[in-house]
Amino acid sequence: MKSPWFALSMLTAAAFLPHGFASAGPASEAVVATDFSNPGLSPSNWTLTLHRDGSGHFHSARGDSSASKPLEMEAPNVDRDVQVSAEFAERVFRVAGGHRWFNEQCESHMKVAFQGWKKLSYVGPEGNGSCTFNFSRDKEIQALGDELVSVAETLQEGARLEMLLQHDPLGLDREMEFLMEASKDGRMRQICTIREILERLQDDPAVLERVRKRARVLLANAGT
Repeated sequence: MKSPWFALSMLTAAAFLPHGFASAGPASEAVVATDFSNPGLSPSNWTLTLHRDGSGHFHSARGDSSASKPLEMEAPNVDRDVQVSAEFAERVFRVAGGHRWFNEQCESHMKVAFQGWKKLSYVGPEGNGSCTFNFSRDKEIQALGDELVSVAETLQEGARLEMLLQHDPLGLDREMEFLMEASKDGRMRQICTIREILERLQDDPAVLERVRKRARVLLANAGT
């Protein structure tokens, strides 16, 4: 498979193609990308690209550090390959196909709280398209945006756990408690994307037993 950055270059090129113009390439190159932007948060920007097989890439860039919560260790920039579950990838592409590969208006223009701009893009054999929204009236589009944001939150949390393991192992106790709660209520999804750090935690005798136990529980449900 070509690098995820090849997929990003395809998306960039697709943005300049006429509406409805089908991009060339095999089905394996079909990709959905999510670009998120909110200057009031840190990270203020991130991009998640996904292929049909669930493979992809995540890149985030920190914004104003003052946006971080007090006493919270800010996650570093992230730039890594990812793997979501087959079920999640199938849902992403099913919604994309059901919405004309995002060739439609997504933004509701309703007066709602600013949640961050989410740009959903598709490029592949069927064509290409994109739409941007803060809040969408379409329940499927809004739900997809929320789920993709939750996956990004998980990936950033994984980076935070790696920092804590290296610099503040005792801080892992509170952080793992938060991760457990967030995975239950849907704020974080696709725990499988941070399997590596969770496996390190469950096997590390130097961390608290509570941390190891929570890592084992999360790994047992890592597909969600």
